[in-house]
Amino acid sequence: MEIGLVHYLVLSDIFLTLGIFTVLSRRHVIVMLMGTELILNAAALNFVAFGRFLGGGLSGQLMTIFILVIAAAEAAIALAIVISMFRNFNTVRVDQVDRLRQ
Repeated sequence: MEIGLVHYLVLSDIFLTLGIFTVLSRRHVIVMLMGTELILNAAALNFVAFGRFLGGGLSGQLMTIFILVIAAAEAAIALAIVISMFRNFNTVRVDQVDRLRQ
């Protein structure tokens, strides 16, 4: 059995679904960030798969590297926000932080 484009797209769809479910159903900031990373990985897998099977050259891999750089920057900024949130509110649960609205 040969692994084709459809297999990669199904795996990417599973990553996307799990990521969206995680972001929408959890209130813990770190778990929400992990869901965001799953969504970004699903997009990266799509770029690589389409680049490989549709003969796009290195464009899929370059877009994936770009996504990884954005994910690293997002993780650094999110970690700073989480640390600031914990210092100010002694919690990292989104539903317990209400002073940011004022």
